[in-house]
Amino acid sequence: MNREKEIFKVTLVGSAANVLLTVFKFIAGVVGHSAAMTADAVHSLSDLLTDAVVLVFVRISGKPEDCGHDYGHGKYETLATTFIGIALVIVAAGIGYKATTALFYWWQGGTLEAPGMVALWAAVVSIVLKELVYQYTIHCGRNLNSPAVEANAWHHRSDALSSLGTLVGIGGAILIGNRWTVLDPLASLVVTFFILRVAWKLLRQGIDELMEASLPEDVENEILSIVTSFPDVQDPHHLRTRRIGSRYAIELHIRMDGNLSLNTAHTRTYEIEQALKKRFGSATHITIHVEPAHTDTDK
Repeated sequence: MNREKEIFKVTLVGSAANVLLTVFKFIAGVVGHSAAMTADAVHSLSDLLTDAVVLVFVRISGKPEDCGHDYGHGKYETLATTFIGIALVIVAAGIGYKATTALFYWWQGGTLEAPGMVALWAAVVSIVLKELVYQYTIHCGRNLNSPAVEANAWHHRSDALSSLGTLVGIGGAILIGNRWTVLDPLASLVVTFFILRVAWKLLRQGIDELMEASLPEDVENEILSIVTSFPDVQDPHHLRTRRIGSRYAIELHIRMDGNLSLNTAHTRTYEIEQALKKRFGSATHITIHVEPAHTDTDK
């Protein structure tokens, strides 16, 4: 099964779980009179939307290079990661606003309705199911080297954390007594914090890639280590790296003895390219500029 089909498979598994949880949470939130559970249901609904984003954008990113996209369409996968981060911010803002409104009402002397046991059980089911979906999705995302799938996995994890906060709030409101029903909206506020934390991580990753941020320092050091392991190669410099969706792009200059034949220099350069592709993936974009070692001027 190719990479695109694997991504579709893992995303559809998550979508199925999100459909069940969204319906279950909305019913539990309404029947159980729980603002936290209703907010949790909205979060699950956002998961469905981000699943759709992943399915659409990963399909586009899997297209080969064409005359208008010399480096392929991998950036669409980065866009998907960024959109998921934005979706999480919007979800967090909505949940936070509703929680703050309920807290203000309580502070003014209003009485908040205690949630029912059905809401408590819905939170338990959500935590277990979403954590399982997270573990499955993050495992597949890392194996497939897909930032969008990994981002979607963290969205599943944020839903599990959301339900954990909901469980604490609902459980406290039910078990401690009616005067502690304020714990329900407080749990929603805690959920907001967790969601925003995940959103910031995804947005930073997506924006860095869109702004052509370099690969991590340890990756660049590994690249230089591989290059300098070959005989005849001297002074690798002007290293430039970036990420294009799930692929790496590597550009650098190297020096070789100017008396080497063109055929030898070409063969050595090809061997370096193959070594880098073996380590970082066959789709890695590599450009190597060779200079004579006795020349001080870089061209």
